[in-house]
Parts: sequence; structure tokens; C-alpha cells
Amino acid sequence: MKAAASLPLRYRLAVASRSLAAILGGYALATASSLCLALWLPLARSEAVLVGTMASFLVYCCAALWAFACRTALSAWIGIGVPAALLGALAWLAKQGASA
Repeated sequence: MKAAASLPLRYRLAVASRSLAAILGGYALATASSLCLALWLPLARSEAVLVGTMASFLVYCCAALWAFACRTALSAWIGIGVPAALLGALAWLAKQGASA
């Protein structure tokens, strides 16, 4: 029990930040990728949604791996947040173009 108490606060915060990046950022990235695949795949709507949803499990797993494979917590956030924001923006633009 003493070994856990001797870890520096900075290390604990870095692990907590990576965990949040994996959980929250991975969820955002998986959701955005699922939405983009559902909108862009040239399949029937139900099949495109199914493929997008199935692929989102792989994306979420890879995002969690990425969060802990990076050298720093900041690079984990950037590596997950930038693609999630780009895919989210592209999905939003595609949805706006479809409704216009």
C-alpha cells in the first residue's frame, strides 16, 4: 500500500488525464466516425448504420490504446481530439448539406 502512496501527484494526474482521454475522447471519436460512416457509405441506410456502429467499437479500442501509447498526455488528447473534431465537423457539414 505504501508503493501506491509514494507515486507523485504529477504521475497520478497524467494517468487520470490519459484515462479521461481514452474514455471521453474515445467515445467522441467513435461516435463521430460512426456518424460519418453512416452518412457517407453508399449502402442502404440500415446497412450503413450497422457498419458504422460495428466499426465504432474498433475505433474506440484503438483510441484507448492510443491514449496510453503516447509519450505524453497532451499528445494523447491531441491525437484523439483533433480527428474527433474533424470528423464531427464533416458529419455536421454533410448533415447540413443533406437538409438543404
